[in-house]
Formats: sequence, C-alpha cells, structure tokens
Amino acid sequence: FDWRLAPYDLRSSLAHLAVLQSSGLLEDSVAEPIRGALKELISEVASGKFVANETDEDVHSALERGLTAKLGAIGGALRAGRSRNDQVTTDLRLFAIDHMLEVATLVSALNTAILNKASEYVNDSAPGFTHIQHAQPVSFGHELAKHAHAFARDLDRINDWLKRTSVSSLGAGALAGSSLPLDPAKTAQELGFDSSFANSIDAVSDRDYVAEALFICATIGLHLSRIGEEWTLWASTEFAWAKVADEYSTGSSIMPQKKNPDMAELARGKSGRLIGNLVSVMTMLKGLPFAYNRDLQEDKEPFFDSIDTLLLTLPAVTGMVATTDFDREKMAQAAPTGFSLATEIADYLVRKNVPFASAHESAGKCVALCEKSSRQLHELTDDEFKTIHPSLDGGVRDVLNVAGALSSRTTAGGTAPALVAEQIKSALKENATQSKKIADKAKAFSEMMGS
Repeated sequence: FDWRLAPYDLRSSLAHLAVLQSSGLLEDSVAEPIRGALKELISEVASGKFVANETDEDVHSALERGLTAKLGAIGGALRAGRSRNDQVTTDLRLFAIDHMLEVATLVSALNTAILNKASEYVNDSAPGFTHIQHAQPVSFGHELAKHAHAFARDLDRINDWLKRTSVSSLGAGALAGSSLPLDPAKTAQELGFDSSFANSIDAVSDRDYVAEALFICATIGLHLSRIGEEWTLWASTEFAWAKVADEYSTGSSIMPQKKNPDMAELARGKSGRLIGNLVSVMTMLKGLPFAYNRDLQEDKEPFFDSIDTLLLTLPAVTGMVATTDFDREKMAQAAPTGFSLATEIADYLVRKNVPFASAHESAGKCVALCEKSSRQLHELTDDEFKTIHPSLDGGVRDVLNVAGALSSRTTAGGTAPALVAEQIKSALKENATQSKKIADKAKAFSEMMGS
C-alpha cells in the first residue's frame, strides 16, 4: 500500500542526491548516472512499467532494487546520510501536502456550488429550525449558505496545517542526524518546504501532521454529513422540498415508486470511516516511546483511505447540490406554520419598552390562545391582544407576516434577504481568493515535483 509514496520518494531522492553531490560525498561520475536512473524510474513508475513485487519490503527497497538493476552496486550509494526513518516521513509529508491541496480544491468547488445555489433562493422564505422544530422564518438562501461558512473554516484549517506540515525531515537520519556534511536546509528548500527540522528525534517520530490532517478530513466529513442529513430530510415525502436529480438518486429493487437520495445518505455515512481513521491513528500514536517505532507504519492506510474517501465524496456532493431544485411554494407555505412568528410579538412589545421576559410571556399566551381556538396569531382580535397585554394592539398584525419578519432581521449576519445577498457575494469573493491561493500552491508543488 505504500507504493503510493513512490513518486515522492524519487523526488526526495533527487534532492538528497544533490546534497551528496554538492558536499563532495559523491563524485560527479557517480552522481550523474544515479540522477539519470532516478529520472528514468520516475517515468517508469508513472507509466506503470516499474512496480513493486512480493520480494520488496517496502516502497524504498523496491525503488533501490530498481536503481541497482540499472546501475549495479553504485545504486546503493544513495543510502549515505539517509535512513528509511527520515525518508518515509519526508515522503509522507510530500504526499500529504499534494493531496490535501487536492482536497482543498474540491472543497472550494463545493463552496462555489453551495453559494450559487443559495443565491437562487435569497428571496424565498422557509421555516428555520432548532431541535428540528419550526423556530423562525428565514431566507432559504441563508439556510443553504450556512454550509459554505463551515467549509470556509475547513479551508482555513488546511492553510494553517500547511504551515506546520511544510517542515522537511530529510537529514535527521535514523534519529540522531548525521556525521556527514549534509545540508538539511538546502534539501528542504529544493523540496519546497518552508524549513527543516529543529530536532532530529522529533523529525522521525512526529506524525502530528497526519493526525491533524485526519482531523481536518473528519471535520470535512462531518460537514458533508450535515448536508446529507438535510438533503435526506428535505427530499422526504413529509417535507417534499427538495427534488434531487436522478443522477444522484437510485430506485428501489422492489418498490418502483421510490427515489432514494443515495448520494446524500452516502455522504452522511462516509463520515463514520473518516472519524474512525482519525481515532485509529491517534490511538496508535498515544503510547509511542522515544523516536521511531514500527507502529508508525499504521499511519498510512487510514490516511490514504480518508483522502480517497473525500476525493470520491466531495465531487459527488458538489454535483448533488448544484442540480437540486427546491419547491419555493411549499417552503413559503411552511414558513409561518408552527407559530414561527411568535417572536415578532415579543419584539413588538420590546420596541414599546416592555421588558423582554414579560414580552416573551405575552407572546406565549397568544400562542396558547391560538392553539385553544385553532387560529393563527394574526387572527386574534384587538380585544384579545389587549387582554393579554395592555401594550399589545392591532398594530402587531403588521409584523405578523413572513416578509416583514425576514426584512426586519437586519443585524449583521441576519436573514434579511438584502443582507443575505451581500453575505453570499462576500463569501463568493472570499472563496475565489482562497481558490486562487490553493491553485498557486498546487502549481508550485507540481513544478517542484516535475523539476
């Protein structure tokens, strides 16, 4: 399974070779054939011509086998000043940076889809929920856009992670550094790292960058799961708000009328393995003593699986979001139900200098009276309003409508449609900025790998 590190191992080998050559530890007559053979192996690994076999202990021994097959004994000269301990963590850091940038690119694309979809429904009302109970009416564009802010935080986390992960371990050796005249800082620079290790023991034993990446992956999975849960609910017969495109649904093997939101459900389910991978690695790391231990081999499979899971799931959720249509009429009809406008009564009284505790109690009495008489709040008479509270008059009906409730929520980040439109515009701009940063970093990494 660690064959996936082969391209990164070969690139770090080129950097290590350059240091051995520049320090005089390898003559040009030896270094140049090794460089040529490494470049040949890069091409052969990419094409599938050279692969690992059952006799290889790991990716490193497989590639050394390839070198010695081309060069004979001098292929082993590359071992000088390097251990598999510093080699493997350098390779894994390179793999992690490469693939977390790919994840970030897909998260940014999903955010674009979410915000574009949200912009379609800025002026459409829907019930807002707490505890899966009708709470207050909201702009449905506001409801959708909330997911973009969660994924924006995930992008911030990836950017922060990149700073801590961009530290080269090459030159730490098995654990104590090297007596040879190596230049770890120069190797780090050639591989595109921001810096080199400060402690050789920590360099070979640190897997914080794996655990942190797995935490980020798990958090992205949680956010995908929340989308999956909402889409599943909205597509149900009881809600009937969402029409999920056929490409992201399946039928039943026995019930011909069924249209199951499978992509939403799978996105919800995949979060379990992402969380499990994080727990697996953290449990493995928690009791490791001293420097390198063979336990650290258990860092790769969970990490590879989490990366693969997100690379599979993110584009599918992006497509599902982009192609879903929502029933504006049904959402609007549902917006005022469940006495979701009761808070407007309390706020109306507060504007008349009634303490909120008293205003809240009065709004509750209005709801109780409506439940008892099977009416809606706006159907109460002026006398009934006055009986509940002397400051409550017929003017309250002016705020007992969804449009008024939405437009009045003008505090920063609120659900007033005019504000929501600006929020989405700002979020799209920020996402475009993030996307550009990610693209620039991915381009720089690709150029480093190709050099």
